[in-house]
This record gives sequence, C-alpha cells and structure tokens, in this order.
Amino acid sequence: MAADKGLLARKLGMTRVFDEQGRQIPVTVLEAGPCVVVQHRTPERDGYTAVQLGFGPRKLSRTTRPLAGHFRKAGTTPRRLLREFAWADALPEVGSDVTVEIFRAGERVDVVGVSKGRGFAGVIKRHHARRGPMTHGSKYHRRVGSLNAGTTPARVFKGRQMPGRLGGRRATVAGLRVVRIDTDRHLLLVGGGVPGVRGAYVAVRPSKKAARGGAAKA
Repeated sequence: MAADKGLLARKLGMTRVFDEQGRQIPVTVLEAGPCVVVQHRTPERDGYTAVQLGFGPRKLSRTTRPLAGHFRKAGTTPRRLLREFAWADALPEVGSDVTVEIFRAGERVDVVGVSKGRGFAGVIKRHHARRGPMTHGSKYHRRVGSLNAGTTPARVFKGRQMPGRLGGRRATVAGLRVVRIDTDRHLLLVGGGVPGVRGAYVAVRPSKKAARGGAAKA
C-alpha cells in the first residue's frame, strides 16, 4: 500500500499535453505547495500520527492572535489553509517545506475539493431523473413524481430526491494519474478534471483505490 502523505494545492485551470506517442491528454494544472509543516500529531499526545500543513500566504492583520502564535511557534508566517495528512514515513521537521517531489509521474492520486456551485436545480439536472411524457395531453414533464402515499406513511422519507441546491459540496475524484511534475514551478499535472472553480484549493493524496488494487481513471 502506498505510504500516507499529502499536499495542498490551488487549481490553476485545464490544458492538454502530449505523450511520447503523440496522444493528447487533458490535464488539470495544480500549484501544489510548497507547504510548510506547522505541527506534528503524535500517538502519545493526540492518539494518531499526522502532519499539519499550511499553504498560501495570509496577512498577519487578518490572522487571529491564537493562530498567529501557532504559526510563530512553528517558525513560519501565517498561512491561509491548515490541513492534516496521515503520514506513514518519517515525519518532516516542523518549519520545513513539503513540495511536489513527494509524488512521481505515473502515480495515482485522489483530489479532494469543493465542487462548483450550480445554484437551485430540479430533479432532472440534480439527480438525473427521467422526465414525464411530452405529448398526448400530459402536463407532467420535469416535475417531481409522487413523494409517498398520503395515508401511510403520510410523510416524506428522509433522503427523497427533490429539487434543491446543486454542487458546492465536498467532492473527491479518485484514481487520477500524475501526468507530469514541474518541481521548479511547483506544478502538478493530473489527468482529467478535479473539483472546484479556477483558483480553488484542493488536497492531493495517494489514491486509496489504487492502493487496494481497484480500477483507476486514465
């Protein structure tokens, strides 16, 4: 199983690259790190082993005093994001940088982010429901069907697919392949799309699906 590790990144957008056979590969460009190690989580004190990483600059004037002291203790400036990653190898030193070099080309990764908010949507767009008949006098086209019987159970069960807000939630795209790494510019090119709008922050970690031997995306 791949060692636990991870990195915070910012989505720059999508483009395409070409492999040795001349085939084009759609990729998402991520500005991955460098992330600074802010704190260690140890089994003796916290009950688990993890590394707390900080990413992205943040003004000191916009940082609370407790957080400012937290970063000062680590010997670094305030960062916009703080996330924890399980770490199976030797823990990097507090105050040191974690870069894209922890990944390699061809490795499978999971990318976690917040999906694009699509606003209010009906059941067809939100849940891929089937529409009603469009002819023969039918007035039922894109509306919600029967929610439940009136007398029994006389209520709508939790989880019923209905119109509502679409997107804007935590989403994970699993098994993406690392196509290319640019260590000089801290860029990570992964095949396919990742959650979020351009400029959104995401977390990149080794693919759990690939570690279990499951199918992975190209």
